[in-house]
Amino acid sequence: MNLELIHIIILSFIGSVAGLIGGVIFLIKREWAKTLSLYAVPFAAGVLITVSLLHLLPEATHEVGEKAYYVVLVAFLGSFLFEKFFANLHHHEHRKSTTHRSSIPLVIFGDTIHNFIDGVAIASAYLADPAFGLIVALATFLHETPHEIGDFGILMKAGWSSTKTFTANALSALATFPGAFFVFFLVRDAHEKIGVLLAISAGVFLFLGAADFLPEVGEDGDKKIAVKEVFFLLLGVTVMVLLKVLSPAH
Repeated sequence: MNLELIHIIILSFIGSVAGLIGGVIFLIKREWAKTLSLYAVPFAAGVLITVSLLHLLPEATHEVGEKAYYVVLVAFLGSFLFEKFFANLHHHEHRKSTTHRSSIPLVIFGDTIHNFIDGVAIASAYLADPAFGLIVALATFLHETPHEIGDFGILMKAGWSSTKTFTANALSALATFPGAFFVFFLVRDAHEKIGVLLAISAGVFLFLGAADFLPEVGEDGDKKIAVKEVFFLLLGVTVMVLLKVLSPAH
């Protein structure tokens, strides 16, 4: 098997399937999951926003020039419209406490599309630079963990069993691999297309970080918790900035 493909498969596993750890923690110890989600959400917000603006966008601009900014704008607005009118790309348990059972298929569909985009982002980043691919895979893992906690909570509140909930989320997570394969087999040698896909990923990541995760910081009104959440937000930013500076691609 092609060594590049093996690396992309491993990174896709890290980015999405390993992110199921959040859901597993929810099943084993819900109090742990609640605490993890509380601080993982602002951390993920910092990670997503920074990866979008300092990693994905510059690389996309390098490949396709100013057009990247227009693609990011379209992807950002497209993510908003998709979430608003079709399904939720991301959601968290307390936001979805009133989720109706009839909406569960849309929730799973939205997650599947999101995971497919994660695969596209990981493979596109890897083909631009292997170290860059690792950074995007880690960013995906870090925001998938609190995401999966929310997913498990939603499905189990709808009456799903632990086994059925885990199976549904695991199958949804597998959509990362078709996304990665799509990039590797169909557009790997087209630098302009890779640049466009990186710009799309930047727009989606920016939306998820700024419009979905970030508004939850300080949402419960507890000032002490809010201070801790801001700390983890800035920590997420700092980690990704350091990776940018230390990356061989820098």
